Amino acid sequence: MEMEIGTHKEVDVAQPSVETSEQADAVPATQTKLEVRKLKASFGSNMILKGVDLNIPDRRITAIMGPSGCGKTTFIRCLNRLHELTPGAKVEGEVMLDGTDIYSPRVDPVAIRRKIGMVFQKPNPFPTMTVYDNVAAGLKLAGERNRKVLDETVERSLRLAFLWDEVKNELKKSGSALSGGQQQRLCIARALAVSPEVLLMDEPASALDPTATAKIEEAMARLKKDYTIVIVTHNMQQAARVADYTAFFYLGELVEFGPTADLFEKPKKELTERYITGKFG
Repeated sequence: MEMEIGTHKEVDVAQPSVETSEQADAVPATQTKLEVRKLKASFGSNMILKGVDLNIPDRRITAIMGPSGCGKTTFIRCLNRLHELTPGAKVEGEVMLDGTDIYSPRVDPVAIRRKIGMVFQKPNPFPTMTVYDNVAAGLKLAGERNRKVLDETVERSLRLAFLWDEVKNELKKSGSALSGGQQQRLCIARALAVSPEVLLMDEPASALDPTATAKIEEAMARLKKDYTIVIVTHNMQQAARVADYTAFFYLGELVEFGPTADLFEKPKKELTERYITGKFG
């Protein structure tokens, strides 16, 4: 059934030749939330993604890893139609959310970005807003004015982001006055407040210390009970800790995809093994 809903650039690097997977290896033995087929993405004449096929399982954490310039960030930006906002950007192929192509002309891209939320690498709370208003911003933009609904949503979202106990007495404080790790969890809460089904996270802990990173990972482990999570990470240890499934990208192509433990312990592709063991990257 059709849903009725209303200057990033990655540069290829010269590295070993790609040994790609056949149709993204095995499909996970769980329900698929996002089905990506023949996905290509470019900036002008620069082809970033070269025909990716990948099934992303529901209510699991899927890590996207690979060397810089392999297309990881471009890939997840295609999953909620952010890529097309960049001048010169183009997308081909299909991204199916519960069986509906999000690139269909009948689908509102703004509504898609509510269903598929995004947390960026650098925390980006709205600097002129309080902690409360940062979380409530999306709901207010959608027209919600009921104070009880707003209060309950703000508290629920902050609890899900493992931030409520730290800020419950500072809700009128500026969001930008929080620590870096708290700001990132505030951004997670803001994304959750509009009740998405999928949460995309682009290296959400890359600029954080180990303690703050642990908080983000703890939140992800809780959130996957109710949300589908896709995380881009350069940190293989993080992928091994948090992800149920991992996809290895190289030069715009999907090389290998499968359960994280299998991919790390017994990769099927030589290129995957070389990357995991640090022989390039």
